[in-house]
Amino acid sequence: MGLNKRSKLLLITTIAGLTVALSTFISTPLAFAESTSTSGELTKPLLAIAAAIAIAGGLIGTGNAQQGIGAAGMGIIAEKPEKFGQVLFFFVIPETLWIIGFVLGIILLLGIL
Repeated sequence: MGLNKRSKLLLITTIAGLTVALSTFISTPLAFAESTSTSGELTKPLLAIAAAIAIAGGLIGTGNAQQGIGAAGMGIIAEKPEKFGQVLFFFVIPETLWIIGFVLGIILLLGIL
């Protein structure tokens, strides 16, 4: 039971949107709060959840991108072994997705922005 390309894109977009919405909700100060002591107790766990979603979204996106590239790359290498370097280069490009997710997770956890 695999997901088609449109369903995968919808899932990744939903995860990214929820991450942005959750991080915006957490970072926005409560305008009418009487005391900020209770908001500090809930902020850290929610930031941890937002960071986990950001990292997971980057990893899922990387896996989805590399599955097609890897399958096509193996076919190319089987026919033309001299294309190994070029295939490897295209296989590594999607790794930037998990790096971006990881950096966003660190930013959320450390409260840089």
